[in-house]
Amino acid sequence: MSQRLADMRRNYAREGLTESQAPEEPFALFHQWFGEAVKTEQAPVEANAMTLATVDGDGRPHCRVLLLKGLDTQGFTFFTNYDSAKGQQLAARPFAAMTFFWPTLERQVRIEGRVMKVSHEESDAYFQVRPLGSRLGAWASPQSQVIADREALEGLLKATEARFSDTQPDCPEHWGGYRLVPDRIEFWQGRPSRLHDRLNYRLVDGQWTRERLAP
Repeated sequence: MSQRLADMRRNYAREGLTESQAPEEPFALFHQWFGEAVKTEQAPVEANAMTLATVDGDGRPHCRVLLLKGLDTQGFTFFTNYDSAKGQQLAARPFAAMTFFWPTLERQVRIEGRVMKVSHEESDAYFQVRPLGSRLGAWASPQSQVIADREALEGLLKATEARFSDTQPDCPEHWGGYRLVPDRIEFWQGRPSRLHDRLNYRLVDGQWTRERLAP
């Protein structure tokens, strides 16, 4: 098995990433790369899928794949249950890292920074445009808690459907958005011979600095 995995190599042969192609601040470059990923990545890859890493109170890291749901000059927004494992970890240590990987383009972006909750109004605005099933699921599922079996979960959903049979579900207090406010964003472009391009942006005294990292 180890030999077979060692033989699984991919030759990165797309265009590079030079300083002349990179703006002074990272958001414009992320918007460009994200737009290209939306056009090129094919199912089952979702361009807005990212790995989110958090740390619990004991310093143990945890990773999971989520979907990015918002991006502006303030940061990167995702939504979840505040009582979930990730929500408790962010309450204890409000820092996180996220990684986007776009294999067709041979690119990844690594983002690190502080995480804070968005306003309830922003969470509710997004909640209301979700499909009804997703809204009911947000009420029904005690995310990350141990449950007896699948039937127990379906029973919770049926009870929730009955609860909201005559009204639309509003946004629960235990559900909403987080915004990762970055202080570091690294753009990685695959290159031949594993000599990849890595341009790293760091926020220093309120200003972005750009530097090249060795692969």
